[in-house]
Amino acid sequence: MNGQTLRTRPDGSERPLHTAYDTALLDLDGVVYAGGSAIDHAVESLGTARAAGVHLAYVTNNALRTPAAVAEHLTELGVPAQPEDVITSAQAVARLIAEEVPPGAKVLAVGGEGLRAALRERGLEPVDSADDDPAAVVQGYGGPELTWGRLAEASLAVGRGVPWYASNTDLTIPSARGILPGNGAAVAVVRIATGGEPRVAGKPQPPMHRETILRTGAKRPLVVGDRLDTDIEGAYVGGVDSLLVLTGVTTPTQLVAAEPKHRPTYLAADLRGLLTAHPDVEAEQGGNGFRCGGWTVSADAERLRIDGAGDPYDGLRALCATAWTAAGESACELDAGKALGQLGL
Repeated sequence: MNGQTLRTRPDGSERPLHTAYDTALLDLDGVVYAGGSAIDHAVESLGTARAAGVHLAYVTNNALRTPAAVAEHLTELGVPAQPEDVITSAQAVARLIAEEVPPGAKVLAVGGEGLRAALRERGLEPVDSADDDPAAVVQGYGGPELTWGRLAEASLAVGRGVPWYASNTDLTIPSARGILPGNGAAVAVVRIATGGEPRVAGKPQPPMHRETILRTGAKRPLVVGDRLDTDIEGAYVGGVDSLLVLTGVTTPTQLVAAEPKHRPTYLAADLRGLLTAHPDVEAEQGGNGFRCGGWTVSADAERLRIDGAGDPYDGLRALCATAWTAAGESACELDAGKALGQLGL
């Protein structure tokens, strides 16, 4: 369990979450926006949280854009932000590289301007060719403009023994048109070509959590994200609480089946969950199930069963508690399909 407490149910909170934490560490893609458009309820919810005094910081594994460009985009959407409010995996990997190569070293950068700007911030020189004698190779999400030739240069350098880094290894990224290949897919190309393995800085790895705390000074942070394998696992690794919103890549089925490091502290349909108290999930006396709100869940040898009425997300909380308790330190294999259908999720 990596020193962490085994979570067997979502937590309750008598206070709205934005009043219980000093800093919300918000993922962007799938949480605040998808593609270029704001997700429903995001702008209003973040405005209310900011007005109440919580510090909003935007923590993204997407290394394509600079913090200034991200802040400008957020402001255009109606979420005022400054460049210092944005922390990217490009910044985390640039710090990691700068600690391990000589000052001013050349780094073969395969990605967008966000990656190159982060390297320059650390006094490193981005270059484009394996023949430029780089001290390191780094990959970050390059968007649709990333060419096969850029991956070839990375493969040549890594094949020659140059240390290899990646901003993150998310296999997918949400967009307004659907799910697209992420930086992890590009990293896999170089891995296949070279047999190597990069040092990774982004969520859920510790360098990203360190970068976030250094830049925000958060004392009691709440991670808010849509991915179990980056946002929620990153919070688990960092030993901080998390809120999963179901506006991005994670489905209710995946949440119910989550292994311990992927189980969030809280869950909600969208960012309105940041502004509310969260109900307790209570064990059924003498039974093998849980109740939350108007819903009661039980388990048999093969499936999860649900009965009741009310907020479907209360039912999902009870489903998670029953499944996670039954699974213990493993991923739950009980069938939740019919129960989730009853909830309309």
